[in-house]
Amino acid sequence: MYSLERPVQGRSSCSKDRLGRKRRTVVSSLTEDEELTEILKSYSSNKVTTTKYSFLSFIPKNLFEQLHRFANIYFIFLAALNFVPVVNAFQPEISIIPILLVLAVTAVKDLWEDYRKHKSDKFINGLVCEIYSRKQQMYVDQRWQDVHVGDFVRLSCNEIIPADMLLLYSSDPHGVCYIETANLDGETNLKQRQVVRDLPRQGSELTPENFHSRIECENPNNDLSRFRGFMEYPSKARVGLHNNNLLLRSCTIRNTETVIGIVVYAGHETKAMKNNNGPRYKRSKLERRLNVDVLWSVVLLVIMCLTAAIGHGLWLRNLKDTSFLIPDTTSPALSGFYLFWTMIIVLQVLIPISLYVSIEIVKLCQIFFIQNDVDFYNEYMDSRIQCRALNITEDLGQIQYVFSDKTGTLTENKMVFRRCTIAGVEYPHEENARRLEVYEEDEAMGCSHTLKSRASAKSLSCKSLSCNRSSVSLHTLTGHSEGEESPSPTLPRHSAFSSPMEKDIVPDPFLVQKLNCLSSPLFLLRDASMELTYIVDFFMALAICNTVVVSSPNQPRHVVRSTVSRTPLKSLEDIKMLFQRFGLPRFSTLSSPHTTESPRSFTRRLFSRGKAASILSIRPGEPRADELIYEAESPDEAALVHAARAYRCTLQGRSLERLLVELPGMGSLAVRLLHILPFDSSRKRMSVVVRHPLTNQVVVYTKGADSVIMDLAESPKGAEQSDGRQGHIREQTQKHLDNYAREGLRTLCIAKKVQTSTEYEIWLKRHAFAETSIENREELLLESAQRLETNLTLLGATGIVDRLQEEVPETIEALQRAGVKVWVLTGDKQETAINIACACKLLRTTDQLLTEACKALLLELRAEVERGEAAEGTSGFTLVVDGRTLDFALQEDLKGDFLELSRRCRAVVCCRSTPLQKSHVVQLVRDQLRVMTLAIGDGANDVSMIQVADVGIGISGQEGMQAVMSSDFAISRFKHLRKLLLVHGHWCYTRLANMILYFFYKNVMYVNLLFWYQFFCGFSGSVMTNSWVLIFFNLLFTSAPPLLYGILDKDVSADTLIKLPELYKSGQNSKAYLPSTFWLTMLDALYQSLVCFFIPYFAYAGSDADMLSFGSPINASALLIILLHQVIESRTLTWLHVLVLVGSALFYFSFTLVFSVVCVTCSPPTNPLGVDKLQMSQPLFYGVCALTTVLALLPRYTHQQYISPSDTLKAALMDQLNPDNYCRRMQHWNQTQAQSKARGLIINVEDLDIKIPDFILPKELKECRAATGSVLS
Repeated sequence: MYSLERPVQGRSSCSKDRLGRKRRTVVSSLTEDEELTEILKSYSSNKVTTTKYSFLSFIPKNLFEQLHRFANIYFIFLAALNFVPVVNAFQPEISIIPILLVLAVTAVKDLWEDYRKHKSDKFINGLVCEIYSRKQQMYVDQRWQDVHVGDFVRLSCNEIIPADMLLLYSSDPHGVCYIETANLDGETNLKQRQVVRDLPRQGSELTPENFHSRIECENPNNDLSRFRGFMEYPSKARVGLHNNNLLLRSCTIRNTETVIGIVVYAGHETKAMKNNNGPRYKRSKLERRLNVDVLWSVVLLVIMCLTAAIGHGLWLRNLKDTSFLIPDTTSPALSGFYLFWTMIIVLQVLIPISLYVSIEIVKLCQIFFIQNDVDFYNEYMDSRIQCRALNITEDLGQIQYVFSDKTGTLTENKMVFRRCTIAGVEYPHEENARRLEVYEEDEAMGCSHTLKSRASAKSLSCKSLSCNRSSVSLHTLTGHSEGEESPSPTLPRHSAFSSPMEKDIVPDPFLVQKLNCLSSPLFLLRDASMELTYIVDFFMALAICNTVVVSSPNQPRHVVRSTVSRTPLKSLEDIKMLFQRFGLPRFSTLSSPHTTESPRSFTRRLFSRGKAASILSIRPGEPRADELIYEAESPDEAALVHAARAYRCTLQGRSLERLLVELPGMGSLAVRLLHILPFDSSRKRMSVVVRHPLTNQVVVYTKGADSVIMDLAESPKGAEQSDGRQGHIREQTQKHLDNYAREGLRTLCIAKKVQTSTEYEIWLKRHAFAETSIENREELLLESAQRLETNLTLLGATGIVDRLQEEVPETIEALQRAGVKVWVLTGDKQETAINIACACKLLRTTDQLLTEACKALLLELRAEVERGEAAEGTSGFTLVVDGRTLDFALQEDLKGDFLELSRRCRAVVCCRSTPLQKSHVVQLVRDQLRVMTLAIGDGANDVSMIQVADVGIGISGQEGMQAVMSSDFAISRFKHLRKLLLVHGHWCYTRLANMILYFFYKNVMYVNLLFWYQFFCGFSGSVMTNSWVLIFFNLLFTSAPPLLYGILDKDVSADTLIKLPELYKSGQNSKAYLPSTFWLTMLDALYQSLVCFFIPYFAYAGSDADMLSFGSPINASALLIILLHQVIESRTLTWLHVLVLVGSALFYFSFTLVFSVVCVTCSPPTNPLGVDKLQMSQPLFYGVCALTTVLALLPRYTHQQYISPSDTLKAALMDQLNPDNYCRRMQHWNQTQAQSKARGLIINVEDLDIKIPDFILPKELKECRAATGSVLS
């Protein structure tokens, strides 16, 4: 225990409490205390700057950032080295052109991105809000950037909050404010915020001059769900501050006419800016491989330069008294040392200087194509895929393990009440089940029964309030110019989780009959009256144990009025008597009124009063004059509130301290709300503490996971009959829960507890201390909630259906055929997880299920799997583990056995797993097996898993945007994962891998030409071409084709990649870019350089051709070889490819011709004047070029097309066959090659590793195959 007291004076915002924690002190900016004023000035202003550069700092700062790349430093060093006369290879000015061009292109790209951020910042900082002015004694318009900590800000309906503010005043009579957090976390349902508790009333509106309280709160952080602090009034009284008192920057005021708050965090210290991390940057697997190969290129460069240096030294040593050698006192060894650096300059293009810039450009274009793929567009949510990580697109083509959440990821997360059990009696709601089947059939046929998803149903502006300011949309905050039109007040208003499928629940007739039979004169059973108490309590809990905001099209919010609609009973004593006479002993704490009326006559009188008691008379879907709209924070809450409403237990309004609930036969009752204990992942439950409107008792209603509630549901203190009844209820409820789980339903248990006044007062004191604590507040509140939620009375349980998303089974099946192992990590029960896994085809009917994976049986199960793998024709294995088993399996001594067992299974299902366990499982598989992992989820509990995986994907579904904001890619449906990986992932990987290899190939091929020439010039560092062509050859003449290759090449069509998921395995195994592939490419470049150099050498041997004349056909041949090499490698050839390839060739020949005509002293000491013009006028030049090109490319073409074609090449050739051609080739093959393997255009299953049932052909080809015989046999 410790004291939070400390004096106001003499303490700064950075002062520490007795526990050593820093705090922030906030007072009114109107204070005259100079020291406190200085404290306020030390805080950040509200001006936001997300740019990296200023006008003066751009050039030095951008250069400094680019110099962090080793390649840039390397080329700057070579450019500087060329200015040294003793080692320079050619004109110093020419050597700086490549690095200047690369730095300039990168700088322009960075400048453009920064300028866009600057425009967005300028717009946001210029937004206007009302701030209280000390001089003018009134609220005046000020820009957002002029807001400071301690200022009083007044906002109206639909205005966006400029800074994090503590709510001090609301025009709502109950001190409530409604906000929409869509700009912050994507959630469109309204959230309720409340004025600081016990704030003294100061007239109709808060007067800033009269505010003299001091605020102590935690320092700025990025936790959106937490705010800790207290407010100390001038009387020294303190009140705790919570997240419900804080209005966050970027949120929008809704359904509230006026609010006033004091700024506590501004600018970059706000929670919104703390969470604004921008794009995510990761290093892809391909980049790591690239860095290794760059080092190998450096090794090759050093070897070549050392060879030239040694050769030059030996050559000089063997030369004596030569007339052409200029006398020099430099020793051969020193000349060799100088020559080493000269050759470094000459052969510098061996390191691909433009490769890194090209990769960035290609990745940006790949992201553009992914984001604009119409197949990823969700018309209901009006959303498309988001690419938040800009540099790991190729990792999408190498995924080996997928870890998926269940709820909201595999399923719709549209929770629909399906059935329930109350007091041990199960109510199947068969009519409700048939209703859901009708909706599913209609949706399959394309009928629009359901409303659009929540993202397309924004919470509209308040209707009955005078909101004179228009709304600013999320696009405005992100720098887009398009605004959001204010909705018409006459338009219908829809909220999240409120489609007809979710709302129109058909009540169970048996349950309705039990309620209606109470009005029968034959009703005498006391047991039924006890059951009635359970039923009423059950639906009361469903209606009020939540944080649902109630509104309607005609009234923006429903609050508890001072007068409650009259109950149909003459007095509340009648209702109280029902709960005290018919209830369990827990209701007998209050003395029962003495009356001689019998239970039968009372119940008949109670449930026969007009329409209020008639449940059957109201049908779902009937229009009502004042239809209620529920703004729920989760689909579970909405489903339960709609279920209670179906039985006319309706939540009608909510305020800070009261709830308005309508009960059948009782009318509207005002329920005093004492506390809300919100849901958290550790407790797995939520509770509300209320003052019961009938018995005046303090009652705790709790709902939560069955595994938790069943443990907390103990027998209440009372009669043995009650004790026995509770035991029977628990036993029957558990059976029903098991049945629900086997059906794949989500289960929630409902319980209650009645507290005595003494018990409540003791708990309240401890809870008040926890609420006012700054340090360890979460731990203290958790302990307080756990003290209260004990010895619960179990009321019943609900079964909620959460349907699979469309095409989930097909997507998982395709991923498994592609060699991707799919794991499902969920917090649901084992039976529910298994049922969903079967429904989505993760588990096959032939699979053997391993569910006992405890510590003692781990090795035994592993041995069983190994025996099963050895047996022929055996089915696969699927491992199912729960949270407790995971705790054992993640221990250091069992990690290896667990991984080995799971690696041998087709699929793994982890149930009852916590968010931390999810991340540990992903990290274990990623690090220990060294595989590429992908995690996909939609909720805040999936964030840690998404961040740990190599690729994290968030689903923008029903649970907000926490997962999306932490992800690398964001999609709206699980089915999009299929095309994202199998098509775009495959394309991105193969394009980048082939482009990188092509860069290495063309650079090594051209550099080797210069190296071979050294053997004929005494290793002097001379080159057979002018320096301009040498520099521009790789930088300009051959740079555009590989860029187009990396952006547009499609080795296989999208349809074929979808039909043949097995083609994805090439990316998993990195077949396109293996170390062996790199060295084979280097050998091919070596061979082509030998052909390209020595054919012209022998063709011009004995002639009078000079050095530049000899180099002209070599350069031309090298250009043609490099360009045509790409044509062979490319699987796509469009007019754009032809234009770029022909344009590159024409650019080279035009440049060299013009250069040879006009340039006289451009490349001293050589003179290229007229050389290329003369060469291009001779037939020998073209003959040499043609022969060299054919001989150089012939091995590559033959090997790729005929000797060892790849699987993707075979699939690509299949794309080009029409059905008739395919049939003719198949018939020819069946007649002539029946006993041999098919090659060329015929796909062999052994080569492709494709099973016959999995190979999907067009309908015409299938018919032809059936008529002529299978080509895949």
